[in-house]
Amino acid sequence: MLSLSPWRRHAAMALAALALALPGLTAPAQETAPKTDQATPPPYAPKDMPAYDELVALFEEWRAFETPPWRDGAPDYTAATTARRHDALKAFQARLAALDVSAWPVAAQVDYHLVRAEMNGMEFNIRVLQPWARDPAFYQSVWTYQSDTPAHEGPTHHHLVELWTYDFPLDDAAADKLARALGVIPPLLAQARQNLTGNARDLWLAGTQTLRDQSATLAALAERVGEAPAALAKAVADARAATDAFVVWLEDQADTKTGPSGIGKDHYTWALRNVHLIPMTWDDEVQLLKRELSRAHTTFRLERLRNRDLPPLDAASDPADYAARAEAAVDRYLGYLDSHDVLSVQPYMRPALMAHTGAFVPEERRNFFARAMHHDTTTLYTHFYHWWDLARMDAQPHPSPVRSGPLLYNIWDSRAEGMATAMEEIYLHAGGYDDRPRVREIVWIMLAQRAARGLGSLYAHANDFTMKQAADFHVARTPDGWMRDDLSLLGFEQQLYLRQPGYGTSYVTGKYLIEKLMAERAEQLGAAFSTKRFFAELDAMGVIPVSMLRWQMIGLNDEIRSLLETEPL
Repeated sequence: MLSLSPWRRHAAMALAALALALPGLTAPAQETAPKTDQATPPPYAPKDMPAYDELVALFEEWRAFETPPWRDGAPDYTAATTARRHDALKAFQARLAALDVSAWPVAAQVDYHLVRAEMNGMEFNIRVLQPWARDPAFYQSVWTYQSDTPAHEGPTHHHLVELWTYDFPLDDAAADKLARALGVIPPLLAQARQNLTGNARDLWLAGTQTLRDQSATLAALAERVGEAPAALAKAVADARAATDAFVVWLEDQADTKTGPSGIGKDHYTWALRNVHLIPMTWDDEVQLLKRELSRAHTTFRLERLRNRDLPPLDAASDPADYAARAEAAVDRYLGYLDSHDVLSVQPYMRPALMAHTGAFVPEERRNFFARAMHHDTTTLYTHFYHWWDLARMDAQPHPSPVRSGPLLYNIWDSRAEGMATAMEEIYLHAGGYDDRPRVREIVWIMLAQRAARGLGSLYAHANDFTMKQAADFHVARTPDGWMRDDLSLLGFEQQLYLRQPGYGTSYVTGKYLIEKLMAERAEQLGAAFSTKRFFAELDAMGVIPVSMLRWQMIGLNDEIRSLLETEPL
């Protein structure tokens, strides 16, 4: 238990006042969902509700504030500016707490708590995570690919260069835009040398490699732009030179970095409950992931026993074979979902999958996910619920201003990663692999891998493991040697989960919370329940924490009540 400093006692009293202002959150919670055919509430509050308009106005002002000011041509993460912004954040939090939301519809109260979680995210980053001071990877600017989640996974600075959004060869306008974007890198990395005062050794070493990779990306970009305008060619060269000099500086400092990189159990739990709105603790997640790891290994062995007389799965043998399998699997997957009433297949679903079928990889270079896809691409298509989320967010933005775009600080992780992971097993249990039983084995291998890597990240944040020990744990507990320690995927995953507390576990924790929600909704609706209805309701509410989906979908507030009882940071 954390002791309460005077600041914490003051914050605790403020939190208690907030709870008293929300009588809907302090009434005794129902133990079970009401057994009625409860219709899903409207997805957003009426626009003519003046109090809700105040929240929207505050949200828009908050989002503008959350982006830092500029200093010498780059976003300003210096200690003095961060301290001033922390004081300003407290004023935003006080204004939010002063809103009386007690009479609001549940959907509007959910929006309120999403804004509260974002402010908590900034609070946590300033007081605990401090990526600008502890984590060199925070200063990565150049990204070559689109994340399959609503925003980048893990902490990033506020002026990224998203190369994947540019069409090559560049026209003059795009070349000018890219040159200006790259121009931020030299001043940002100069500032980083002042800001990076932390002592987190694993983050330092891993982040150094991240910046080495950025240098390689910029070298490739220099070749790609070819006969570019002089301004762009210079911007690429200057960005690479600044990156290389920064890497040398990081390497020179490395021997002085001797401290742990984990944030500790108490801080981890605070972030889990107050930023990601997950009604669990570090210990709860350890127990859940241990259980899922054991279940995955046991079920994998039983599946293999059941299939012992069947021929092994063969992998795609060449690019043409892979491409043919991938396209056939898209049609088979969507056809099964439609014909078996698992969910309503929407027009955007096939294009979203076809845009991400992957490509043939020689066997010696296949990482964990490539191995799965070369045996049966459907095993990853189920996880590609991600791309459906993004397509839906683009084509049908949520009517709530708070939910229409990605939430900050990876607050969406339990829903985004949880739903993607849950769908892998949902499709299996719905019979999707009954005609290819060997594929079922892959599903359990994937769950084991995700549970193992999540457990490793939990122990790393408790500082019981180094990042290397977490990676070794991850490899050792993934069946059949599918998680290789000689490919970059392993380091990328464990680095990400050390950089972003709660992310490594969100796949399994979110899956559990979604499965629990489905069970509760089925109990509530009885004969009126269907998976089609459940997924439609889920999708309509936006990519938000599962605890908030649950409150809006089934009307139970026990989880948000418990989250409000969390001790201050």
